[in-house]
Order: sequence, then C-alpha cells, then structure tokens
Amino acid sequence: MLIRKATDLTYADVTPKPVYLNRRKFLQAMSIASATAVLSRRLYEFAAPSQTALAATKFSGLIKSPFSTTEKENSFENVTHYNNFYEFGTDKSDPAKNAQNFNISNWVVSVEGDVAKPRKLSMDEILKIAPLEERIYRHRCVEAWSIVVPWIGFSFSNLVKLVEPTPKAQFVAFQSYYDPRQMPQGRWAGIAFPYVEGLRLDEAMSPLTFLCVGMYEESLPNQDGAPVRMVIPWKYGFKSIKSLVKIKFQSKMPPTTWNIANPQEYGFYSNVNPNVPNPRYSQARERRLGEFFMRNTLMFNGYGDQVASLYNGMDLKKYY
Repeated sequence: MLIRKATDLTYADVTPKPVYLNRRKFLQAMSIASATAVLSRRLYEFAAPSQTALAATKFSGLIKSPFSTTEKENSFENVTHYNNFYEFGTDKSDPAKNAQNFNISNWVVSVEGDVAKPRKLSMDEILKIAPLEERIYRHRCVEAWSIVVPWIGFSFSNLVKLVEPTPKAQFVAFQSYYDPRQMPQGRWAGIAFPYVEGLRLDEAMSPLTFLCVGMYEESLPNQDGAPVRMVIPWKYGFKSIKSLVKIKFQSKMPPTTWNIANPQEYGFYSNVNPNVPNPRYSQARERRLGEFFMRNTLMFNGYGDQVASLYNGMDLKKYY
C-alpha cells in the first residue's frame, strides 16, 4: 500500500472502502447474552466483524496534539459499529449496515452568514486549511456510555479565521446533509431532518473544538460522519454533528435538533455535567464501551481546565 504525506493527498486518495457488519456473528453473540444492558454492551465488542476494510490510503505525517488524552483508545471495531446516526437508523448497529452506499463524492461545505469572506469549500480545500493533527479525545453520550477516539483534523478556529466573522456574529450554526433517498431509515427516527446544531462563537473558537476529517489515521467511515464532522469533546456526543454541509455565522442562538425534539432533556449548551440529571436517569456515572464496570462522569468530560472559563457566572443547571 502506498503511504504518502497528508499534504500530498487529495480527498479522493483517502476515501475509505466499505466496512461490513457480520450480522450473523452479532446475532449469535446476542443469542447467548443476558437480557441486561450491561452484558449486551459487553458482548457487542465480541460481535465486531472478523475483517475490517481499510482506507485506500492512510494519512501520514500527522501532528501529535498536546490536547490528547493518555487514556486507552477504543478499538476501531467498537467505534465503527456502535453509532448514533439516526439518518441511517436508530439502533446502534444500523449505521454500519445502512451507510455503506452513502455517496460523499463532490462534497461541498457552504460557509456563510455574518462573515466577510463566505466560501463554498470542497474536501480538497478543507484538507488544506491547516496542518492535520491527531487528537485522542474522550467522549460522553447521554445514554451513559463513553469512548476514546483518535480523531484527525484541526482546530475549527482555523476555518473561522479564514472567513473572518463580522462583529454581528455571536453564534455558529451547523447543518448535516440529508437525502431521504440515501437515508430512508430517517423517516422513522422520530426527529426532524436535516440535523442542526450550534455553538456560541467563543465556544467554536476554543482550541479543543475540532473540524474532523478522519480517525485511526484514515478518512472517516460513512457511519462515523464522513466526510467531515465536528468534534466537541466537553459536550455530549450529539453536539458533534456529522456529515457537515453548512456552517452559518449569525447573531442569534440557532435551533438544535434535540432541543427542538425534547427541550426538557436537551439544552443548547449540553455540557457534560454529572450534577444535572436527565429527567429519566442520572448522568453521574458512565460505562466505557467494551468495559464492564462504570466510572464517575467528569465535569466538562474532564476538559474543565480548558473550557470552564467560557461559562464563568453562568448557572449550569439552568443553561444545561
């Protein structure tokens, strides 16, 4: 396999081959499992496929980020076969099965709104905005599971500086791609599409806020948000919007999909906060995917030193 530096690649060079889920093996594993969620999740690790297709070309020459955690990474099989991507189905195993024919060729991300230099960026242009680095981030989901993933990309602030927000810009709105012909499972997801998210501009400018184009030294698999997504490690996972097609700078707080669907449970900020329980369950404990025992949930998911100052003076039980 030819290995080239990331700076020499076009996006066509790093598109991954399909990753297939061995459904029969999964069902066999589940048939001997206990009905409890704990054992089901534990068995899921053993249900991963025996073969995993690799990207045609890997990224190389990546910068190792000082923002990375030293915690043990989850396996590629874990992270690519236990996903929330409701456009491709609501079961955790659905996206890996249903996203394989997702067409991401000729991808364009529109950057617009209150900016001096609006742009429509191809993937090749996105890859040239800033040097690519690998960041190993931990993540926390509202369903009380967590993962550690080595992402590839760069701080979102590099894109912000490129388009030059005007003084009116106080927020950044994000929108995912949605095509019911390619994503028919979305009709039964129970939420409105296209998926939308948002950040305050100062949150978007945090060096931790990551524009992501790959993971595990490869381009993103379809089920993990190909070809480009956001990664915001101190917030619950649903804030890290997948398959981006629009970024809009604006003066007003943008709507967000889960806040629209259920505002009692999902606020705009969605910071990881063990002191604010979901109305249906506690957020104080979490289970790392593939592990049996639970651990304490950390405030801001353990990134408080970097981001706590963004919320000085705010009641984080009110602005949840």
